[in-house]
Amino acid sequence: MRIPFIAGNWKMFKTRAEAQAFAEEFKQLYKDTDVKTAICAPYTDLATLVEIFKDTKIGVGAQNVHFEEEGAFTGEISVGMLQDIGVDYCIVGHSERRQYFAETDETVNKKTKKLLANDIVPIVCVGECLEEREAGKAKEVVETQLRNGLVAISNEDAIKIVVAYEPVWAIGTGKTATPEQAEEMCEFIRDVLTDIFGEDVADEIVIQYGGSVKPANATEIMNMTNIDGALVGGASLKPQDFVNIIDF
Repeated sequence: MRIPFIAGNWKMFKTRAEAQAFAEEFKQLYKDTDVKTAICAPYTDLATLVEIFKDTKIGVGAQNVHFEEEGAFTGEISVGMLQDIGVDYCIVGHSERRQYFAETDETVNKKTKKLLANDIVPIVCVGECLEEREAGKAKEVVETQLRNGLVAISNEDAIKIVVAYEPVWAIGTGKTATPEQAEEMCEFIRDVLTDIFGEDVADEIVIQYGGSVKPANATEIMNMTNIDGALVGGASLKPQDFVNIIDF
């Protein structure tokens, strides 16, 4: 039985003081629920969030990590550093990382393995751009990202992974895939996962939808059979909006 999982992705927003103010308000609004909840924040906010949420069920995640344990990688953060802070999750392969920072399926795979080996849940992002969808290549693109990003991962580790389907054309644009479009692709993702890991494992893997998710459309999206949660961008920056999505 898959447990719904809704995570906020703050991207490059909120100073430490702003994160503290958000967390204190959100903690008051949040009510225990069967929905798993997490905030994925900039590195500078992580320790603050972990401290404020320590007595709650609210998880904390990073937005990126390096695949090496340490070394001469100026500006990068290791899995050990995330562990030391106490984070639960880490986003890998977000389309903005792929587009602006040369993230590849190979680096997604390396990061995913490193996170799994250190008991941090990877949220592995896949998704096509508008040109690829209009060319009829959406499924081909997503399947390639999945197969290359999850290569040589055991069935035992695969059930710990979260897959986030984020059509690039719906991220921060105000456009949203229709619930039917999102369900079609999430069902396809589960079919690919079934081919890779087998039906029993694929049935346990949580698949999120991300792309302009907000309180107004959360219920309809979450009611789809193969959509187990959401990776929420802008709407996760406001405590009440994010609570309203969790309470879908």
